[in-house]
Amino acid sequence: MLAAQRKARILEEVAIAGAIRIADLAEKLEVSEVTIRRDVEALAAQGMVDKVHGGVTSNSLSSTLEPTFDSTSQKEQAAKDGIAKLAYELVRPGMAIALMGGSSVYALAKLLKDSPNITIVTNSVPVSDLFAQNPRADQTVVLTGGVRTPTDSLVGNITAEVFSRFNLDLVFMGTRGMDSEFGFSSPNLVESETNREVLRRSQKAVVLADHTKWGVRGFSSFASFEQADVVITDSKLPKAALNQLNEQVKDVRVAQIR
Repeated sequence: MLAAQRKARILEEVAIAGAIRIADLAEKLEVSEVTIRRDVEALAAQGMVDKVHGGVTSNSLSSTLEPTFDSTSQKEQAAKDGIAKLAYELVRPGMAIALMGGSSVYALAKLLKDSPNITIVTNSVPVSDLFAQNPRADQTVVLTGGVRTPTDSLVGNITAEVFSRFNLDLVFMGTRGMDSEFGFSSPNLVESETNREVLRRSQKAVVLADHTKWGVRGFSSFASFEQADVVITDSKLPKAALNQLNEQVKDVRVAQIR
């Protein structure tokens, strides 16, 4: 693995976890701790991360870092599957549903692929590919156009224009961060603008956010807590955080995770 590839992986891992040990990075990337320390020092010198004793943490600049779909889809899978099951209970035949990008929404899509009589509008290439594997005559799936992000989501003016043509019963949306003051956020400014347009076109907004998203602020906020009709998280979320969510969100649902 080239140095540039290692540094990109380090930035991804830090963006996802917020903080990670040097030893864990060395194991993940299958290189020595000395090599990782050298890479971390170079990234810290550029202001991309903060070096701490024995590890590395994200800093304010990392709010713009956007992990890939493949990297996030491997994280907290039990939590995402539990959240997806609760989200699935909200869907009824005949509904028009927006499935936005991200691995949490993708977990829901896997449950919906056999659901009858639903219409799905999505900006997620992985979600569209999933439904294309075994198409059903009683399902309509619309993939928007747009600019592709590292999370394999399509965003921008074309995406917003497609969503503006529909009246959607539900939108299921993931988030990079969930903060009581900053709300729900994305590292991608254009994605946030797209999300805001989709929220305007939906009767009910459902945000899927596992416990690792708490306290994280992406670069751009796309919704306050009050703008979410439902938030689905998991039982690893700290009690104090859950209390804050309940104070600001009408309907908070918690997936029980061992």
